[in-house]
Amino acid sequence: VQLQASGGGRVQAGESLTLSCAASGTIFSIDFMGWYRQAPDKQRTLVAGVNTAGDPHDAVPEYADSVKGRFTVSRDSAKNTVALRMNMLKSEDTAVYHCKAVVRHTAVAGPVTYWGRGTLVTVSS
Repeated sequence: VQLQASGGGRVQAGESLTLSCAASGTIFSIDFMGWYRQAPDKQRTLVAGVNTAGDPHDAVPEYADSVKGRFTVSRDSAKNTVALRMNMLKSEDTAVYHCKAVVRHTAVAGPVTYWGRGTLVTVSS
């Protein structure tokens, strides 16, 4: 499975960006798809993602407290994509953003975690 991410860049504080990620390969179902970020000298942490546990009709979004009300995550289960709309960006949102997908390759296979290459988001104050 490959994860192709796009949409990073440099913006001013208060502006918006949208990140997109598409999964391709042998995919039976995706239990989770979302975004993590890692700032310099910090650990990688969850930003937002959508849990389905294999049921695309029972999607449960989750967000880091620091982005609630500003970021919106959305997933297209038919296309195996996830998007992150980031509004009211702050300088502390500056980080490398990584797409993550937890994939099942068959109906009986266990979950496997994949990471995409990071995309840099820089917010200038």
